[in-house]
Amino acid sequence: MTHSQIQDIIRHGQRIVFFGGAGTSTESNIPDFRSATGLYQDHQSFEYPPEVMLSHSFFKKQPASFYQFYISKMIYPNARPNPAHHALAELERRGQLTAVITQNIDGLHQMAGSQHVLELHGSVHRNHCITCGQSYDLPYVLRTSDPIPHCEQCNGIVKPDVVLYEEMLDEAVLQAAIDHIAKADVLIVGGTSLRVNPAASLIRYYRGEHLVLINKEATPYDSLAHVVIHDLVGKVLQDALHA
Repeated sequence: MTHSQIQDIIRHGQRIVFFGGAGTSTESNIPDFRSATGLYQDHQSFEYPPEVMLSHSFFKKQPASFYQFYISKMIYPNARPNPAHHALAELERRGQLTAVITQNIDGLHQMAGSQHVLELHGSVHRNHCITCGQSYDLPYVLRTSDPIPHCEQCNGIVKPDVVLYEEMLDEAVLQAAIDHIAKADVLIVGGTSLRVNPAASLIRYYRGEHLVLINKEATPYDSLAHVVIHDLVGKVLQDALHA
């Protein structure tokens, strides 16, 4: 299917939902996880693999090492929205897109202007004291001279509001994502390998006629899609909106 045909699908969509992963932000120079140049391939300077260092138990046992990895590999404060984020924000302004469901924690959808964003894995921009619950923003975490950010109120450890390995997704966010997907007339899935559950299994709730998969590599769900394009998400969406 050509990009012009995708343009036709989007033009007629009235309840479009976008479900995206790390590949949505690679055009903003944020690496993905599982590609040849992704995070899981580029961690040789650390003693443990990423799945260990980004786990709840590792955060509890070795918070300093957790933060060393987290800040150096997961935080990109200078990143800016790319054509994918801007295209989705434009679709929302047009009244066609009802929700962005993202596995990303970078906040770039909101920076581009999207209002209805469901962050399945949380956000680096939200942090809280695990002792008293006091909230902190990302600059607070980044400017601390201590290897571990501590609360100004009670000196408790500050934890990012991101879903670590061994932690459950927020039930309310997950249910909202399911509801939006179930009601969508167009579901665009972009920049995700669709190999991590329960997030990947969300597309099974879609009952519409136009499932569009945009990813540089093949996914396990390609055979279920009505449209499959192996290309950059931003390029495809920008072309579809402005061709």
